[in-house]
Amino acid sequence: MPEIFNITELIFLAVTFLVSLVGLRIYRIFAIKKSIIANPNFRNLHQNPTPRGGGIVFSTVFLVALLILWGSSFIDSSLMWAVFFGGLIATYFGFIDDVIEVRAKTKLIIQCALAAWVLVCFGSVPLADFPLTPYFIDLAISWFAMVWLMNAYNFMDGSDGMAASGAVFFCLAAITSLILVSGDPTLITIFGLLAVSCIGFLLSNWPPARIFMGDSGSLFLGYFFCALISKTVTSGQITLWTWLIMLAYFLGDTTTTSAIRIFITKPWYGVHRSHAYQNLVRINQNHLTVLSGILYFHFIWLFPLVIWSVLTPKYAPLAFVFAYTPVVLWTIRYGPRFSSS
Repeated sequence: MPEIFNITELIFLAVTFLVSLVGLRIYRIFAIKKSIIANPNFRNLHQNPTPRGGGIVFSTVFLVALLILWGSSFIDSSLMWAVFFGGLIATYFGFIDDVIEVRAKTKLIIQCALAAWVLVCFGSVPLADFPLTPYFIDLAISWFAMVWLMNAYNFMDGSDGMAASGAVFFCLAAITSLILVSGDPTLITIFGLLAVSCIGFLLSNWPPARIFMGDSGSLFLGYFFCALISKTVTSGQITLWTWLIMLAYFLGDTTTTSAIRIFITKPWYGVHRSHAYQNLVRINQNHLTVLSGILYFHFIWLFPLVIWSVLTPKYAPLAFVFAYTPVVLWTIRYGPRFSSS
């Protein structure tokens, strides 16, 4: 089993956390002064104007930390090209959207380009080799799945602490998975850096949130996990099954919600607030209760399934079923059909 973090890395993680924390406090003052504010509307679940775009801080802090590691030859160039340059585009395009609200079609084009960039950076290797399908179909499915993940992450940024706490969980689960298979210490450090950067943000985004991450955070996080999924799956360090289990709540909720809306809503792709977590926050008027329940689900239910899938890969498909079944049932009960009832 590899050493997790040495003293130098721990200091680096601590500094990254502090810079993210302090940077967010400074940015919040800036956002209020420049009126980068999310006002209450139909879609959001808040009654008071709140500064947004805070994702620009933790994303930038993480990317600068990554640049420092690359400068010290800690990260190879292919990973740097994928995570840093793609992440930079995701972050700053997302921030433009936070300030001036870019058209949905333009955002989709950027997401499609970012997904293609990930595949190019890692040798255009599909995430899965499906039976009886040619290579280019496997590659197209992988590309579409990455675009969907970026959208899914944006969909889950609708309640205090949801997207940031999810990122922290995914990083911790990925670190655990890598440790169990004696994985690459570089990847462990990268996940650790993102986790502490997000925790620095989460302290201000915890219910009741004093700032929102906006697309500068959610697009970056969606892109980051696309890149690291591609890296770890193609290198054989974390299986796609394990990643799907980690992401079960985010992917299960968004996919089931969209599937239901196709049948009961026209147009199904319009702006809405019919995710299960949104409905429960709206009814209970309590972000913390809903967030706590989802965090319990992540750590008490999904985390053991992640470990099971790593230690006994042949049972990973069964763990996948156990991970998604309660999410799908939950969304059917409290998702779009509940909104319209």
